[in-house]
Amino acid sequence: MWVPDETKRFRRRPHYKQSEIDRECETLVTGFLLKHRGKVDFPISTDDLTVLIEQHVDTLDVYADLTPDGHDVEGVTRFKIGAVPDIEISEPLSTDDRRENRFRTTLAHELGHVRLHDKLFQAAFAPGDLFEQAREHRLVCKRETMLDAPKGDWLEWQACYASGSYLMPVTALREELKPILAVHGGLTPFRVGDAASDALIEAVMARFQVSRDAARVRLSKLDYISAAPRTPTLFG
Repeated sequence: MWVPDETKRFRRRPHYKQSEIDRECETLVTGFLLKHRGKVDFPISTDDLTVLIEQHVDTLDVYADLTPDGHDVEGVTRFKIGAVPDIEISEPLSTDDRRENRFRTTLAHELGHVRLHDKLFQAAFAPGDLFEQAREHRLVCKRETMLDAPKGDWLEWQACYASGSYLMPVTALREELKPILAVHGGLTPFRVGDAASDALIEAVMARFQVSRDAARVRLSKLDYISAAPRTPTLFG
């Protein structure tokens, strides 16, 4: 569905339900794994994620110098009118084994931009359109909005959500959580910091090899956990 863009960057912009992004991302990842590995298994490796992305971009540069855009920039997607996009990832992410989870999150984030937003840029900035004559448009993604972004920043919010969906597909995630939910009663959302929410986060981290923050954000988006305080009861 297309809606007016409140930010005025575009005339209209795509609006996705979370379930639509989950479905699109899961279909892409599971289809790729079946074809590439012959089975669907998680976590998706860094190498497999890289191969998947290369199927949907012109070039993937994981050794890019993005410091001219700012030292907090970790990924860039370049939309090219009439051509397939490019992705650039900051070199420190791809060359530091200690930051592999962050590297994978950034790769998945930029893939989200490619899959969700290329048609938008192609339509809005078509050759000959008086609205814009430039042939290339860059989305610069910073560290602070790589995992989560306010909904008002819809381009980044959608890419953040897609990143979680690629790395932690909803069907596999729900299957992983069933035993824990059974033990803790299944009444979600659990409050962050409770034993139940900690157990969910640890399970997601272990199964999908993501950071604690990535697991927490994903579980929060799917309403398994909440940062909101409990509602007081008669017995405190």
